[in-house]
Amino acid sequence: MTEERGGRTEENEIKTEENEIKSAQNEIKTEKIGKVRLDYSRYSGRDLYSDGDVEDELLEIVKHRISSEYPDIIAQKASFPILYHLSPLRENILEWVPFPAGKTAKVLEVGSGCGAITGVLSAKAAAVTCVDLSKKRSLINAYRHRECGNILIRVGNFKDIEPDLENDFDFICLTGVFEYARDYMGGDTPYEDFLKLLLPHLAKGGRILIAIENKYGLKYFAGCKEDHLGTYFSGIENYRQDEGARTFGRNGLERIFQNCGVGEYHFYYPYPDYKFMKMLYSDEYLPGKGELTDNIRNFDRDRMLLFDEKSAFDGLSEEGLFPLFSNSYLAVLGEGFDVKYVRYSNDRAPEYAIRTEIATDDRGQAFVRKCALNEAARAHVRGMEVSCERLKDRYQGGRLEINDCYPEEEGKSVRFAFEEGVPLSELMDGCLEKGDIEAFYGYFREYVERIGYNCDYPAADFDPVFSNILVDGDRWTLIDYEWTFGKPIETKELAFRAVYCYLLEDGKRESLDLKRIQRELSVTEQEAEGYRSAEVQFQRFVTGDRLAMQELRDRIGGKITSPRDWIDRYEDSSLRNRVQIYEDRGSGFSEEGSYFVKDAYQGENLIEVNLKVDAEVKQVRVDPAFGSCIVKLQEVTLNGKAVPLGKRSVFGANGLVRFPARRAAGNCPSIVFPTEDPGMHIRLERLPRQEENILRIRMEIVGLPLSMAEDVAGGR
Repeated sequence: MTEERGGRTEENEIKTEENEIKSAQNEIKTEKIGKVRLDYSRYSGRDLYSDGDVEDELLEIVKHRISSEYPDIIAQKASFPILYHLSPLRENILEWVPFPAGKTAKVLEVGSGCGAITGVLSAKAAAVTCVDLSKKRSLINAYRHRECGNILIRVGNFKDIEPDLENDFDFICLTGVFEYARDYMGGDTPYEDFLKLLLPHLAKGGRILIAIENKYGLKYFAGCKEDHLGTYFSGIENYRQDEGARTFGRNGLERIFQNCGVGEYHFYYPYPDYKFMKMLYSDEYLPGKGELTDNIRNFDRDRMLLFDEKSAFDGLSEEGLFPLFSNSYLAVLGEGFDVKYVRYSNDRAPEYAIRTEIATDDRGQAFVRKCALNEAARAHVRGMEVSCERLKDRYQGGRLEINDCYPEEEGKSVRFAFEEGVPLSELMDGCLEKGDIEAFYGYFREYVERIGYNCDYPAADFDPVFSNILVDGDRWTLIDYEWTFGKPIETKELAFRAVYCYLLEDGKRESLDLKRIQRELSVTEQEAEGYRSAEVQFQRFVTGDRLAMQELRDRIGGKITSPRDWIDRYEDSSLRNRVQIYEDRGSGFSEEGSYFVKDAYQGENLIEVNLKVDAEVKQVRVDPAFGSCIVKLQEVTLNGKAVPLGKRSVFGANGLVRFPARRAAGNCPSIVFPTEDPGMHIRLERLPRQEENILRIRMEIVGLPLSMAEDVAGGR
């Protein structure tokens, strides 16, 4: 008996030890950061996807800073990864989605990354399950949302985690993820296989939301590099077989959905793209002419500018082709939404951050709604109802209608009637395109008359720009009066600002004579300058000194190169009087590395060029003509400082170089070129340079017969 008891005791001790080991292992497989739970049970132990050191920087930021500080951090860092992962505008792509009331929805977010979208899902849903390959990114996500008790993050490959997932999700969200299916699914049909794995995890009536770039997006035709590969025209050229991530056109996505047996799906069109969406269109509400003006968005890479995207979008919209060339898609697999159009104004100070949407009610009637995006903005939204009443009082008896505004019960939104008509800006554009300038001024004078009615009344909309007025026959309606102030504002200031904003929106409108506008309005130069200054102050008031996306692009964005400039370099009316520039970037001079300077000749005998050269250029060769000649250099400077032409290590020429008898600082030589291919070179690598440099050369030139040039150069 004793031996039996001893054996059982030993056996129990072994089992207890095994249980303790299992318990310890389970503890390692789970973690809790604040209220967020992380599950590592399917984690391989290695992060197979990383942006590098910036992820450590992001982790430190989210550990020690709060989300309201992110805009300032983004401005200070001027880094695309920081902008991409931390910008609150990333949430726009799904923030508008009408989740069920009462926070009852259950959400699966596949590829949650650093949590750019997770926060808005947590705010709208009862429970959010995230899946991501990277532990580091999942930690960033957990720390930035550590106050959210409804988030579970499962770390590991989706294929490994999928069998553990429930089958009752109301929404499955894939934001910038579907294009990577081939990497983590494998096989011959990875995209179909991925969807087929996801579909059984939907609850009845559930939806899958897929945000993805369009391989045929207009920005790629216009010269943007492919977002994932960083190469030109990769998607347009249908990708190479060895290229990993790939996107699809609309038809390509539809084929995948149909191959998976998806019976209902809808397309929405984020603009400029899904990453920092500003507007969202649908097949029921497509963009009109003149709406798509915010196209330069190369935050992370250099780009070419092959054509004017705004004008191209206008043409595509007129032809009904916009859905095929939208830069991005948001595909909804399942039932669509009543929301048809969305516009975000949340790159502002928090107290003015709103969403504008067009939706339909239970009777199918369209209406407009403006929603506060946070508590601070509720007062701004509620103020629109007051503005409506005050403007109606002011314009009673006049010829400007004010769109009706109604409060909604929840107190964070107001509703407007959906007005029919054509934006005044579109009508004015039509006049300019036809060259009918008098018709333009006819509209402008009527605009001034209508908005100027009862101008002494203590209420004025500061923003009655042309696009905010719909024209339907003789009925003109002000549809947006968000910036109404309780004081009179001079009509000429409002009208001048409307024209000023109109010109800034589209370069093609520059043909408009602003001086004539000033004369029409009796605006002095001093007043005009004051109005421009007031506009800058107003924009700062609206943004709260936060940088707008265009300002961030200017700080962060890559270079923009226009091939039209390259073409101009090679065009010149004269076969002889052409200045050719060669750039040596380490491989010597070559024709391929050369270009012609348009309009270099400032007359028959004067050449003046200002050459932009970057830090990669080691030396520059300047050929002043295509024939023998004599040149008198007048000025050669790099970034405003004189180039030491007397130093052979810096300057040389294939002709006879003669300096003035009395050399002095700034004295430049004359050069006789006894050759049909004259040239002089400047070794920039021997001079102080910057990332971007201006080499300025000014010279007099006289052509000589070759025999005369040879005599002069030979001293005969």
